[in-house]
Amino acid sequence: MTKFSDLKLDPKVLTAIVEAGYETPTPIQAGAIPHALEGKDVLGIAQTGTGKTASFTLPMITLLAKGRARARMPRSLVLCPTRELAAQVAENFDIYAKHTKLTKALLIGGVSFGEQDKLIDRGVDVLIATPGRLLDHFERGKLLLTGVQIMVVDEADRMLDMGFIPDIERIFQLTPFTRQTLFFSATMAPEIERITNTFLHAPERIEVARQATTSETITQKLVEITPPRRDQAAKAKRELLRALINAEGEACTNAIIFCNRKSDVDIVAKSLKTHGFNAAPIHGDLEQSQRMKTLDSFRDGSLQLLIASDVAARGLDIPAVSHVFNYDLPSHAEDYVHRIGRTGRAGRLGTAFSISTPSDAKYLAAIEALVKMEIPRVEAPEGFTLSEAAHREPKQYDEKPGRGGAGKSRSRGGRGRGERGERTERGDRTEPPRALEAEVIETPLAAPEPQESAPRAQAPRREERREDRRDERREDPRREDPRRENRDRGRGRDNGPVVVGMGDHVPDFLLRSFRTTPRPAAKPEAEDLQAETAETPVSQETAAPKAEAPEAAPTPAPQSGTSES
Repeated sequence: MTKFSDLKLDPKVLTAIVEAGYETPTPIQAGAIPHALEGKDVLGIAQTGTGKTASFTLPMITLLAKGRARARMPRSLVLCPTRELAAQVAENFDIYAKHTKLTKALLIGGVSFGEQDKLIDRGVDVLIATPGRLLDHFERGKLLLTGVQIMVVDEADRMLDMGFIPDIERIFQLTPFTRQTLFFSATMAPEIERITNTFLHAPERIEVARQATTSETITQKLVEITPPRRDQAAKAKRELLRALINAEGEACTNAIIFCNRKSDVDIVAKSLKTHGFNAAPIHGDLEQSQRMKTLDSFRDGSLQLLIASDVAARGLDIPAVSHVFNYDLPSHAEDYVHRIGRTGRAGRLGTAFSISTPSDAKYLAAIEALVKMEIPRVEAPEGFTLSEAAHREPKQYDEKPGRGGAGKSRSRGGRGRGERGERTERGDRTEPPRALEAEVIETPLAAPEPQESAPRAQAPRREERREDRRDERREDPRREDPRRENRDRGRGRDNGPVVVGMGDHVPDFLLRSFRTTPRPAAKPEAEDLQAETAETPVSQETAAPKAEAPEAAPTPAPQSGTSES
């Protein structure tokens, strides 16, 4: 039997392994660690809970034992799909590298950039991050990836299949071509495997178990329920879930309950707490501090039921989970393997319950085709019956809401009522009387009366004086605005005679009319002036300056004989 001492690991790493209580590697560790120590690319496929994290953490610490990190240039990079999985990888690194001088940094969302920047500036050997936060640091100019020697993609199928492909491709382009790449996952679909071929160079494929197989230590059970009505399916499933938990009794020390939607996570958690269960939700919309606090409470045993979305289905190592409940069957068959893999870890026994309704038939068929087995069917707990609320008939409405029926209208103004506040039916809606329409049309639109400003209880005196001056100007007829009168007249309001131009303030010379004739080109300037003067009738006030304009005044005759004599 292979032991960790036979894998050529660093002695300091072996000491940490012994202190952690491990002696024999798992099949995936025994197959992947030797190839990783030789510097080869590795594609590891193994069912969840078999120790894939140590498969890349142990050789990484051994290879990085020699060398020194530089500021903003990490020597290795580990990418994880979720914050919780990244935090778990960081915890494993602390356990196995505690006797070395290697440093690490954890870059995840929900944490301030300041603390993360300080760690990067000092220089880190191992950088553990989610793709989004890693690219944020790079775009801010705080990080360089040209010094990455080893790159690890944990849960590779989820990283590449759930929208991370553009980010992963960009990160790979930022790293050196000579890097060593390690891919680990529990499932590896053929189409995803073709994508990995572009990232790995002649990888060593380590497949210790058939893809998408479930652990033999997990007892799987499926409970089928047919709700009396489709709109009461969620309520019926919640009642069955509570019955299953109560039926397990003390055997259910703690459990993870998986839902497909975040809204269902909150609803189920609230329902369980209402019925006296110790439950708390966890999903991607919660603050990171709250998510970590909830996980810590579940790990230390103070929280019994953890209601989660698929954010907790990948890679979370909580070894003492006794039960897993699939409140919703996952829409992706691979997620079923990851969900039930949260129990029965490290050789322990576990139980996985799944609740199925007739609408989940296609999901159930895909899961059974993936795991190559039929999930055993079991009956509901003895004495379980749906409550009266689950059989209650829905409320009867004459018509659909919001269309004039008896139901609640969705329109903002009508609220399903007529013009006079009376409820009306869609077929025979009461029309308003035509006389009322004629009266509305014939009534002229009155000028709006000036609204009095409401007094303010604690307004400053300066504001009160301003309001008084505005009221005085508004009441002074001498300060009427002609533009307002013209605007009112255009709207059909009669406010007196129309003011032309600038009204009484127009200077007199602008109101006088002048007629000019085109100047002939052949006439000289003097003749042109005489013709214009003769043809244009002007007043005395206007003619006086024009008579003085030309130099036609008679020159005084010289006085002869006066000075000489």
